[in-house]
Amino acid sequence: MSEIPGDLKFLKTHEWARVEGDGKVTVGISDHAQGLLGDLVYVELPQVGDRVEAGNACAVVESVKAASDVYAPVSGKVVAVNSALSDKPETINEDAFGEGWLFQLEIEDAEQLNELLEPDDYAEQLDDDH
Repeated sequence: MSEIPGDLKFLKTHEWARVEGDGKVTVGISDHAQGLLGDLVYVELPQVGDRVEAGNACAVVESVKAASDVYAPVSGKVVAVNSALSDKPETINEDAFGEGWLFQLEIEDAEQLNELLEPDDYAEQLDDDH
């Protein structure tokens, strides 16, 4: 299992959020999640300008095995999407915590970040799952 970056926060459903420091939050799925899904073949991203609600499905990642909803870790407005994933969804498999990011939000309520799991807690949850 790959190292979990210390600057990320997580949902129990394997999404990660990285606070960029300018009121923006980058969102992706964890390395563990891409490993469970297998080779990704399709990604459906929200539109720039969409408002997403914390805990609601806002994107879909599809592998040869299954389609999986991606949930928003925090509420906010989508300000950027990783359109490169349309042509290369496997980027998520190769670099889930880096180049494989899904979208970026302008966060509405920074307090919501406190409800997310810290990397250690997320790692602990993964251990508990096995």
